[in-house]
Amino acid sequence: MEEQPKKTQSKKIRFNFTNAATLLMFATFFSQLLGFLRTKLVNANFPILGPHSTDAYFAAFNIPDLFFFTLSAGVLSVALLPVLSDRIHSRGSKSAWELATSILNLLAVVMLILGFLTLIYAHQLIQYIVAPNLPPADINTAAEIMRFIAFNPLLFTISGILTTVQQSLGKFFFYAIAPLFYNVAIIISIFVFKDNIGIVGLGIGALIGAILQLIVVIVGAYNSNFHWNPRIMWRNKNFRMVLKNLPPRSLDQGMDQIEAIVETRVASGLGVGSITNYNNAYILSTAPILLLGTAISTAAFPQLSARISQNRPDLFRKEFLKVLRVMIWLSAPVVVVGYYCRGYLARLIYSQGNQQISNIFGYLALAIFFGILYSIISRWFYAHKDTKTPLVVSVFTIALNIVLAIVLSRPSMYGVTGLALAQSIVAATEVMILLVIMIIKDHKLINFQFLNGLIRIISVTGFSMVAGYIMISMLPLYINEKGIFVLGSRLVLIAGVTLSIHILMSAIFDIEEVKPILKRLKQIVTKPVKFEI
Repeated sequence: MEEQPKKTQSKKIRFNFTNAATLLMFATFFSQLLGFLRTKLVNANFPILGPHSTDAYFAAFNIPDLFFFTLSAGVLSVALLPVLSDRIHSRGSKSAWELATSILNLLAVVMLILGFLTLIYAHQLIQYIVAPNLPPADINTAAEIMRFIAFNPLLFTISGILTTVQQSLGKFFFYAIAPLFYNVAIIISIFVFKDNIGIVGLGIGALIGAILQLIVVIVGAYNSNFHWNPRIMWRNKNFRMVLKNLPPRSLDQGMDQIEAIVETRVASGLGVGSITNYNNAYILSTAPILLLGTAISTAAFPQLSARISQNRPDLFRKEFLKVLRVMIWLSAPVVVVGYYCRGYLARLIYSQGNQQISNIFGYLALAIFFGILYSIISRWFYAHKDTKTPLVVSVFTIALNIVLAIVLSRPSMYGVTGLALAQSIVAATEVMILLVIMIIKDHKLINFQFLNGLIRIISVTGFSMVAGYIMISMLPLYINEKGIFVLGSRLVLIAGVTLSIHILMSAIFDIEEVKPILKRLKQIVTKPVKFEI
């Protein structure tokens, strides 16, 4: 029989967007810093040629990532959280845990089966699907690494579901810190295994990191009154709603991962090191997307979902536009600094210096900006429990991306940088299409106040671009300049001046987003100092 609603007094969940966003941004910053250090150490300690090459390392993660993002990531971030928000609002946290454990049990079984298949067919997956043009020794190495991480999607799925419930309860701490343990474990494995089993040991490090991440998340779950139940509530209407919303989002995420596999496959045929160079540039480009886009939108999403549950479209619209403007204002100078300092960033992540990484990252600049915006724009649809619209748009844009990637990456055109150019074109196209659909669905969404603020942000960004250009002209990167302190100090100086101009001009243009920063600076400057006598 269908589970009947119980009349229980649900505890009101209070969300503090500023605190949650700040926590997630700091945690994401440290996680990305560790991820950057991890990649830098991989580049420094393992060769780009030979049986233990970095090409094999980067290729090994494609299939496990495909399984996780296709079957789990979609249900965690958008299909499950809005339903949990409704359930908490009407019936309390205990009911939310009941639903979450049912989803967990189902996905755990699926991921366990896929883990065994990956374990058995790792070599064939690398040889025939991911990177057929790698040398045979590299294919063997990639397959060995893949076998070690075959069950990571299962561990990440359990971690993700537990933290999704915590997010719906307004608790972000364990969700924020858990990924740090994953990166630390891989970094330690570099030094433990580099002189014996080589780069294959990084697969062991990734497995240990996934286990540590799950342990941290379980601690947070018990603090949130988590109780595991072995059953699956097949007849529960909320369970069926999650399953109904899952396929569109899963296909959306799966298409993204298929796109990544296609890019790896194409790069494997563009010469030795192309997979490594593209992945290095791509890792650099994802840092601001995760730091600004994912962190802020993750913090805002529970509150936006709650507004829909409360039937308050007016507050939803107001808060959504506020978050969107903040993300545009923050991302603009970050993209400017990233583009001008691409040479510095490439040399920091690849110590020997690599012009190709710099070129690829330059072509990804536009993809960074629109990738940040996509993080919140997609959640406009997910908060309304609409997973089909983003899927349809994604199918079109990813198909376009695959075609452009194949065409633009031809040696006679742009080579491996063509993959990045395709990414930027498609990222802009996808966001623009979704914006048009949003406006059609909600004619009141874009108002004069938002457009006026957007024009002023664009004007301020022009000054930031001039400041960045002047700074990079004064501090050009020379071929003999290396070292994290030399490069890092100059990068911080260029970024500091550019961001300061952005803040100063925002204050002059009276942009709303800069006021909290100015208020905090004023408090620091004018706060009296107490002396004890």
